[in-house]
Amino acid sequence: MPLRLTRPLAIVDLETTGVNVGHDRIVEISIVKVYPDGSREVFTQRINPTIPIPPFSTAIHGISDEDVKDAPTFAEIGHKIAQMLRDCDLAGFNSNKFDFPLLVEEFLRAGIDFEIKGRRMIDVQNIFHKMEPRTLKAAYKFYCGAELENAHSAEADALATYEVLLAQVDRYQGIEVEDKENKTTITFDNTTTSLHQVSYMLKNVDLAGHIVYDDKGREVFNFGKYKGQPVEEVFLKEPSYYDWMMKAEFPLYTKKIITAIKLRGFNKGLNNMNQPGNKKNNL
Repeated sequence: MPLRLTRPLAIVDLETTGVNVGHDRIVEISIVKVYPDGSREVFTQRINPTIPIPPFSTAIHGISDEDVKDAPTFAEIGHKIAQMLRDCDLAGFNSNKFDFPLLVEEFLRAGIDFEIKGRRMIDVQNIFHKMEPRTLKAAYKFYCGAELENAHSAEADALATYEVLLAQVDRYQGIEVEDKENKTTITFDNTTTSLHQVSYMLKNVDLAGHIVYDDKGREVFNFGKYKGQPVEEVFLKEPSYYDWMMKAEFPLYTKKIITAIKLRGFNKGLNNMNQPGNKKNNL
């Protein structure tokens, strides 16, 4: 069924240097502009963000500093983008939370007056989540074709979870699942190894995902001001950060992990001090 539009709808997608709306910049923008008569035009442009593109972002969208070194900056093409979006409603995927706020930040940095007020903003991800609730009751109905009785009873929920798992195995058997984090594919089957791999796409060190492995196998922070930096190195240069984490409301398992990392770094330091030829050791 075609959309019933009263004015053009611009579907916007951004590739960026990261996910911090206040700091990160656009490296590529694509706009699909759909008119009330059903016709459409597509505009895609790579953009020089004027800041380095981190390797982990390049790994996701494939755009490097070299790819955009000769591209225009947002300030140079911002007026063209604003003109294309003039009198349009807006749509995207996770756009209300990320794409639109970041786009407005870019307009503001460029000194371009881009008014959001009065536009209808459609977030396809929000519609997806609202229409297909991610609850056990919804999963049971989707996979098993029945209503879940006694929901939130521990036994009923556990039995329903088992039935959903069996139905998932039947439905997805043999399908290749892309693991973007590890750049591999996993064949969905009825083994616990496969099911575990599909369940855990991120390389978490702790269960909560506050600490993850980077592409060099190092434990790095996955949050806060030291995101992406090795935990061991941060604790060595700023021991108070470890103290803060231990006092804050992080999970006990996370605290167990960071304590092990801190002790490992401390022991490395002792070993280095005891190496033959170390000046301090020969005093």
